[in-house]
Amino acid sequence: MLNDTNTPNNTPNGGDLELSWSEDAPKGGKIVLNRILKDGANVPLFFAQTLVSSLRDQGYNDTTSALCEHVDNSVQAGASEIRIYFKQMGKPGAYKTDVAVLDNGQGMAPNVLKVAMAFGGSMNFNNRSGIGRFGMGMKTAALSMSPLVEFYSWQEPKAIYNIALDVEAIGRERTNNVMLPDPELLDKLPDDVADIIQKPMSVPRDRSQQTLLVDTNGDLCEVLGHSGTVIYMPNCDRLSFAKANTLVDHATKEMARVYRRAIGEGLRLFINNRQVTAFDPTYSMASARHRQYLEEVGTKDSKLITAKLLDIPIHDSKDSETAQVKISLYKLPIEDWHHLPQKTLRNDLHIFNGQTVSILRNGRELFADRMAELTTRHSITHWFRVQIDFPGELDEAFGVAANKQGVRLKGYVKDVIKEGIGEDISTVINEIRRFQSEQRISAKAAKPSTSESKATSADPHQARTLSLTLEEEEQIEGNLRTLAVSLKRPNETDDEAFERVKASRYIIQYVHDEYWPFYRAERRYGRVILSINTAHPFYSELYDPLRKLDVLDITGDEENNSAKHVRDQTGPLVALELMLVSLARTQAGLSLENEDALLTLETLQREWSESLRIQLTA
Repeated sequence: MLNDTNTPNNTPNGGDLELSWSEDAPKGGKIVLNRILKDGANVPLFFAQTLVSSLRDQGYNDTTSALCEHVDNSVQAGASEIRIYFKQMGKPGAYKTDVAVLDNGQGMAPNVLKVAMAFGGSMNFNNRSGIGRFGMGMKTAALSMSPLVEFYSWQEPKAIYNIALDVEAIGRERTNNVMLPDPELLDKLPDDVADIIQKPMSVPRDRSQQTLLVDTNGDLCEVLGHSGTVIYMPNCDRLSFAKANTLVDHATKEMARVYRRAIGEGLRLFINNRQVTAFDPTYSMASARHRQYLEEVGTKDSKLITAKLLDIPIHDSKDSETAQVKISLYKLPIEDWHHLPQKTLRNDLHIFNGQTVSILRNGRELFADRMAELTTRHSITHWFRVQIDFPGELDEAFGVAANKQGVRLKGYVKDVIKEGIGEDISTVINEIRRFQSEQRISAKAAKPSTSESKATSADPHQARTLSLTLEEEEQIEGNLRTLAVSLKRPNETDDEAFERVKASRYIIQYVHDEYWPFYRAERRYGRVILSINTAHPFYSELYDPLRKLDVLDITGDEENNSAKHVRDQTGPLVALELMLVSLARTQAGLSLENEDALLTLETLQREWSESLRIQLTA
């Protein structure tokens, strides 16, 4: 680092010069920089010694995302089989972990291999039709894990070309321009690399789960085939997890989803000799992992609600060219899946992992998570999926970085997507809410709710009774049976509905209607009927959250319905329902006595409901 600009100029080259590098900085780089500053030597555009060292901190989210760079290159090289290895030795706290990636792609000739090792060297620079673009990923991803990376590639048997990148060796170089060596020709892979391929891994422990490419008794050269590439990263010092089993499990989970399209089209992907089955967060792929669980329980896949092609500007300008994006909306079959065991929903199907929105670039997934600005913040998003497919031409619009670490959609892109599919998402959300409402009613079938019972028990103390006309008294049983049929809850028989309605003077039911107010009050046969509208934001913003508070989940998870108990006749939901029931009782009573009051109260109900809707959603 140069001294402060206030330092007096005591040298012909511009002042006192002093480097304040750390002790572990590349020694060769320091020598080169001192020579340039003092002697006025030519300055290279890149200082290789420091550049290569700094690229180790490129910023990959985790080890798996770095390895995905190698899988991307293998897929682009036409590989039909890719194998990833985590070989771990030593004791806890002192593990030595080697990582390798093997593919049977087209391989690289020695001059191409040399170019591929150069930063920025690419045979497909800025070609947006494939997965990679800039010729940086393979090197930076490997160096983010290990300071030494060895590359082996061949295009004919027993003619393997090898070249290595060694951060420490490059850091010791004292020349301004660090040149790559020529690849070395080998007739076989080194023993340490061959051992990884030919011997079982320590993980998974069950050796029957490992399918080796070839064991030590086989001919490795023959099995490696006509072409391929191996990337070997020994003694990795920067891995996301210390234990091999965690590295294996995380890579398997993520890559099963990221490369689901390629796996569905025939790619054989192995991690520690165990083949990876595609995982589809939309639950629509026939060959994906979820199918085995659904076949066991005899239920169905998700339903494609809509698939739309939207034109999105490449740049945020009026005269920009556009490229097409495909938006697919899937509704998960909550009607068939809600009764499945929690283990199946949570651990096997991964319904509650929050992967509501999946975004793929040229068939390779870059993002899978919640995206509230496109959907909603409520937990209801567990039950639908949005899949967005975009081409490489829209990289800037989708905010794709060079290392493909997620997306950062531009505002105008979000606007186009919301306009194109927003109404469809709202429709699906309403359908899911309607079903969930019916299920909650069904859970209380055949008996009055706490609020209905409390209101009924308090009725004798009211100033006005819910009296019946003489005609209603004479026909009470028949009338109540007719009323009970119209108010019957799911999973309730006619007789059960009749006994429930007969036992309670207050009935709470749920309707779902976009044009209704948030509640409605009726009085029939001495019963006050309160209808709560699940389509109104009053329900989603206040009523339903209070309902969830009234149900305590021992596991602390709202989605786990296996161990719940209800609060004892107190709580905010009961208080809210009693408030609405008393309002309905008063409103129904006044309406019967005065026709003008009926019109006034209905107007009040509509105006209040609309005002509340605007305040909750504006």
